[in-house]
Amino acid sequence: MDVPVLHRLALNESPYPPLPSVREAMRRAVAQAHRYPESHPDDLTERIAAWCRVPPDRVAVGSGSVGVALQLFRAVVRPGDTVAHAWRTFDAYPLLAAMAGARSVPVPLSPDGHQDLGALLAALDHRTRVVVLCNPHNPTGSLIGAEALSAFLRRVPRHVTVLLDEAYVEFARGADLPDSPALSGAYPNLLVLRTFSKAYGLAALRIGYGLGAPALVERIRGQQLPFGINAVAAAAVKASLRAESELRRRVDTVVAERERLRDELVSIGWRVPAGHANSVWLAAPDPVGEGAAALAGAGVQVRHYPNEGLRLTVGDRKASDAVLTALAGLRGQRRAPNA
Repeated sequence: MDVPVLHRLALNESPYPPLPSVREAMRRAVAQAHRYPESHPDDLTERIAAWCRVPPDRVAVGSGSVGVALQLFRAVVRPGDTVAHAWRTFDAYPLLAAMAGARSVPVPLSPDGHQDLGALLAALDHRTRVVVLCNPHNPTGSLIGAEALSAFLRRVPRHVTVLLDEAYVEFARGADLPDSPALSGAYPNLLVLRTFSKAYGLAALRIGYGLGAPALVERIRGQQLPFGINAVAAAAVKASLRAESELRRRVDTVVAERERLRDELVSIGWRVPAGHANSVWLAAPDPVGEGAAALAGAGVQVRHYPNEGLRLTVGDRKASDAVLTALAGLRGQRRAPNA
């Protein structure tokens, strides 16, 4: 008999629904659902640009960050080209490469779960059109610091576009964070990719954006589907920008819970590296297969990469306690619920 899912911790979704002010903006937009949205999302683009403190010609908006990534691939990739990326990484990138007619070139992660920047550079050749970095990385949560990223960008050939996926950047903390909007202005072959799905809790509405040099952004916009950004989603994003301080507090709560969950997992014997996303990463040789089975038996849905690791989205405290109770048993330790 299948165990019902009590805690959805597989897709790195926010544990929080949209704020009341955001839901109200969505409700008002639904009332106008018989009207078309803007053919091209110029107003939303201007709002995001002002929020990011960059000119509008440096912003491309799409259907989630994955939509903007596909627009980039279609703009710069030709059949027979290659796309280099770490592996493991966000599962969509090999699929997007194939959709654009390119061959995916996976580069193994380093043993500690970081993207191997030297190996990625070595994988670039005359056929490479895009190299993908996830920062923070998905699924391990590792971070590329400012100096390392700048050194990497200086060495990438100009015919290669760097796609810097920052879907989880709002959850990262520390003094070594790259100033990626500034870098996108300094490197004409860099696109910084961000989303409203994770920290802003709008995963179902599919809005993402990219920051880049005007010439690159213009090419990406050329692949944008007319009327492709629906008005309800646009209204939700605009309301979320106005509610940024409330949303930042929510993010801070997730970060605090991430650190509590990691500390508790370490205390019961799991080796958990420091992470910078809204998830924690449990890696082999710890018993990740047994962990996945124990979590499923407790009604906790997580992302299992067989023989590699477990990615656990940070949910609320109740979800974390369910994780800890299930995994403590594998280490032969008892843990009182809600301790």
